[in-house]
Amino acid sequence: MNVSPPIRLTHLAACAGCASKLGPATLAQVLRPLANLFQAKDYPNLLVGLNAPDDAAVYRLNAEQAIIETADFFPPVVDDPYAFGAIAAANALSDVYAMGGEPIFAINLVAFPEDLPLEIMEEILRGGAEKAREAGIPIVGGHTITDKEPKYGLAVTGLVHPDHIFTKGGAQPGDQLVLTKPLGAGVITTAQKRDQVESADLRAAVKSMSRLNRGAAEAAKHVAPHALTDVTGFGLLGHAHEMAHLSGVDIEIESRSLPWLPGARDYAEAGIFPGGAERNEAYFGSWVRYECAGALPDWEQRLLHDPQTSGGLLISIPEEKLPLLRDKLSVAGERHSVIGRVVAGDGKIVVR
Repeated sequence: MNVSPPIRLTHLAACAGCASKLGPATLAQVLRPLANLFQAKDYPNLLVGLNAPDDAAVYRLNAEQAIIETADFFPPVVDDPYAFGAIAAANALSDVYAMGGEPIFAINLVAFPEDLPLEIMEEILRGGAEKAREAGIPIVGGHTITDKEPKYGLAVTGLVHPDHIFTKGGAQPGDQLVLTKPLGAGVITTAQKRDQVESADLRAAVKSMSRLNRGAAEAAKHVAPHALTDVTGFGLLGHAHEMAHLSGVDIEIESRSLPWLPGARDYAEAGIFPGGAERNEAYFGSWVRYECAGALPDWEQRLLHDPQTSGGLLISIPEEKLPLLRDKLSVAGERHSVIGRVVAGDGKIVVR
């Protein structure tokens, strides 16, 4: 049975709805002094991790196996502690799937206030453990600290063949773009924190955020995508820019083709946004150009920067492989939408 404490977990979080990630501008600044500390040539078996940013690090063990390593944790995005644990685990596991790999085990990362009932932590850990079991892996330990706000996530280890790694770079002109989960989780979880959310909208968002990207990644393996990433804290346009920049192309997004969680557009039109949406827009906005038939209002532009927690996969594939991918996704029960295309360019995003 889920615990329903009178304590509002999202009210303890500094930035509910945006997973309290550092904004892209801040992250770029703090990493800049480290840019030349490690040289890729000195670590030839580190296949992903130094030359270009990606969803996880990949280290070659031998000709058939490479290790995937990732970690992700954040404060509560929903009040139900079990659901929070499941969402955080699905979010961490997603990075392994986004690299084309299979997770093999994980460890817990936990911060918890001394003045909260331990039953809440038990339910968070149970939610994470049952999601890991759904993924077919064990949680084999972890690390806990005391903190002013609860935080939870996983460090996940996975395996992938060195010749079959998915990366953000590699999208090619003519590719079609497929998105496998609806958008809008950030504004919905922010509406919950402000006590303005409809219960049905929140349930739909929790269901989406809790869903593993395992089935979508398995479907993608059948088509050998040119590029793939998951859509999380930098929002759709931020992650699309990363793909475009690393691939040396432009990406065109069809705004009318974008899938939205129930209620997301209504909350956005009412001005309910997490702080991360504004930070994403401020940083990535310089690479975005709007060429819609009618001008997009400010709220709709910002909604495209809404930070997602445990969002879907953004897949770039040759147009001739699109029918096969859609068939495989449908068989796996994965919702998906064709949201745009790749064209020649230099890292810009065009919203039509």
